[in-house]
Amino acid sequence: MNVLSRIRASRGPAGPAGADGNRRRTLLAIVLVALLGLVLATAFYTVDTGAVAVEKTLGRVDLEEVQPGLRFRLPFLTQYRILSAKEIPFDITDLTPKAADNLSLRDLDVTVFYTAAPDKIAELTVKYAAADQDSPDGWYPAFGVVFREARGAIYDEVARVDSLVLHRQREQLQRSIQQRLQSRLDAEDPGVFVISRIVVRALNTDPSIEQAIQLAVQFQKRLEAKKIEVEIAAKDAEIEIARAKGIAESNRIINSSLTAEYLQHEINKALAEFAKNGGSAVVIPANMQGFQLLLDSGGFRRSREAARPVPAPAPAREREPAASPGNEQ
Repeated sequence: MNVLSRIRASRGPAGPAGADGNRRRTLLAIVLVALLGLVLATAFYTVDTGAVAVEKTLGRVDLEEVQPGLRFRLPFLTQYRILSAKEIPFDITDLTPKAADNLSLRDLDVTVFYTAAPDKIAELTVKYAAADQDSPDGWYPAFGVVFREARGAIYDEVARVDSLVLHRQREQLQRSIQQRLQSRLDAEDPGVFVISRIVVRALNTDPSIEQAIQLAVQFQKRLEAKKIEVEIAAKDAEIEIARAKGIAESNRIINSSLTAEYLQHEINKALAEFAKNGGSAVVIPANMQGFQLLLDSGGFRRSREAARPVPAPAPAREREPAASPGNEQ
């Protein structure tokens, strides 16, 4: 009995202690698995297409960019930052620069599109450590630098153009801002940045400038209308000149064909026709340079009557001698 009692007594308290030990071991295993999963989860990361990663281990930046794909890092020791290598747009709004005529714009909004060279992004991260900008699409490399230089380029180029003509030179302004910004960036980091586009989205001038612009547009329209009228008048004059030249050429051709023989022939035909008319007279100059028609039918008739021969008077009949008285017997 004593032996059995001792065995039972020894087993009684050992059962719960063994169960607690099992629970501890199970909990420890779970913790270890969780830690291992956390380590594995943080040891791998993915870099998407159009981006690169820059790693930093114990404060030292690796200047070789990590290319897209599944990548491994030392958990808790190596940090990484994924930066965009695609075209990056950003807006600069509510600008009020002064134009060349010292008048300020009311509002100017510009969109800038830039790209950083993928093989230079790590160097940019070291050189401009505080200039990167976080965004939903990843970090923008050297964003602060490009933003600052873009503002300066916009103010410089607007100051070169009068406010009255800015609205008509929007495309030229976009090109000049792009060229100025590109030259600014190349001066510090040649071949690193590419300014692909500049878009002027809003360009609002002062109300007084707007009124002056409207007046200028009206005068321009009137000037264009006057120019059109002048062109029409010039074309009409050209038509009249051409018509006059045609008439003159026609007369020249006709005059060159009027020879003396042809004129004599026409005169003869006219005389033949006049001979059929009993009431006209024709006077022909001796030099045959022309002739006149004298419409004097009365004088012509008198001339014909004067030229007509007068008939001789009839001879008087002889009288018979009177009978003498002697003869009567």
